[in-house]
Amino acid sequence: MAELAGGYLLGLGSNINPQHNFAAIIRQLLGHFDALHMSRVLHIPPVGMNSHRDFLNAVAFLETDMAEAELKAICNQIEITLGRDRDDPDSKLKDRPADIDILAYFSDADDWQRTASSITDEYFLYPLINELCAFLTGAVTAPIMQKGTLVSIDGLTFGETAATIHRN
Repeated sequence: MAELAGGYLLGLGSNINPQHNFAAIIRQLLGHFDALHMSRVLHIPPVGMNSHRDFLNAVAFLETDMAEAELKAICNQIEITLGRDRDDPDSKLKDRPADIDILAYFSDADDWQRTASSITDEYFLYPLINELCAFLTGAVTAPIMQKGTLVSIDGLTFGETAATIHRN
């Protein structure tokens, strides 16, 4: 695979109307970026919060030289647009229509060799991080045992395996 430009690794999630809102997260990110590289989408039980609603989670990589603060503003606006109350001090402990976390900035080939545990302490994302890094670098990694979840946007389906999604 061609060498990737620098960019950000993002954690994506939704557990309120997750099929609809996860698709909306991707649609809105593609409104700001030409493409995104994404792991498969998994159903994951909530961690660190009291809820009966499973999340749809994935990890994405955006190639961009944008400043982190600018990307964070875009991510926060997407969350707010989809109904998350970012002013609530307990929002991290509540169900949410959209959750977009900047996990890391990757600027060179060595960054793709980092362990998932050095990127985040959200252990449930480790297989997704490993899958996406392997997809983008051509490395071989252990397969994820959980089947990916199909998500649809305007006739485009994704989520069962790692993929690159282009705006058009």
